[in-house]
Amino acid sequence: MIFEMGAKLDGDDFDTSKNDKKNKKVSTEIKPKNQHQLVFTFEKRRGKPVTLVGRFYLEEKEKKEILKLLKKKLACGGAIKDEWIELQGDVKEKVINVLEKENWNFR
Repeated sequence: MIFEMGAKLDGDDFDTSKNDKKNKKVSTEIKPKNQHQLVFTFEKRRGKPVTLVGRFYLEEKEKKEILKLLKKKLACGGAIKDEWIELQGDVKEKVINVLEKENWNFR
């Protein structure tokens, strides 16, 4: 009687690839400024207010420029997540004022 301990790793049928649990489809459609209809949402994360501005269908470079402008004008932090820009604080009215001067449309 032979006692074997451990796993048998014979064969090449083991899938060791990482499974992506978040299968998000990001739209690569790029629209000009006047065709965007920006929407605002407000969330509280761990008790802190966060304002989401979005669906920006732009290239990554242009999104970063908009984020930089908003962070500078509003004196707050922010980040880009897919087509959305996240800003720290309840700054909806201020964002509307800044982006209206840049000729953006809102719903």
